[in-house]
Amino acid sequence: MNDYLTLARSSAEEYIVNRSRFIGYASPVTTAQEAVDFVNEIRARHRDATHNVYAYAVRSPEYSRYSDDGEPQGTAGMPVLDVIRKNGLTDCCVVVTRYFGGILLGAGGLVRAYSHSASLAVQAAKIVKMSLCAVLRVECDYGFYGKLSALVPEYGGTVEATDFGAEVVMTFRLPAEQEEPFRRALTEASFGKVSAEKTAERFDSVVF
Repeated sequence: MNDYLTLARSSAEEYIVNRSRFIGYASPVTTAQEAVDFVNEIRARHRDATHNVYAYAVRSPEYSRYSDDGEPQGTAGMPVLDVIRKNGLTDCCVVVTRYFGGILLGAGGLVRAYSHSASLAVQAAKIVKMSLCAVLRVECDYGFYGKLSALVPEYGGTVEATDFGAEVVMTFRLPAEQEEPFRRALTEASFGKVSAEKTAERFDSVVF
């Protein structure tokens, strides 16, 4: 899988309905253990809450889990997980804390409240697309530097560092699918005199 959607940052959003207070928390995670740690952190923060409902999904290995935390089955954890799934997200965890306000919401009301709270938290955390990128290093003379600077963004690249010494050394990342086309263009532009060395491969956020 060369790209996936996740959350850019952690968030917290509050929502009140019929005197019940719902606080939605969302956070990017990379493992099931990180998700459990996030759930436990929120539980510790709200030990006096009526419920701390959660859902999470991780990418590697592909796994998801949810908990109603005492709410009627299917009215809390699953609606939160549905928000994650409908947004196509992975590597994220959402916890919705509820303080009961004394008025029963009914099954339908609970589903709507937990779903809405989770959606607010996800929106506040911002969705980002993570794409597999190749990190390349190119060394060239100053005469070719201008061409290289123009070539990198043409193939969706982002410059991470440029060192100006006896030669120019540029380190940048490209979407993985652009690596080979870039290499061919680099060879053609430099008449075979300049090549790229791959130093790493990793997932990075791109505009979504």
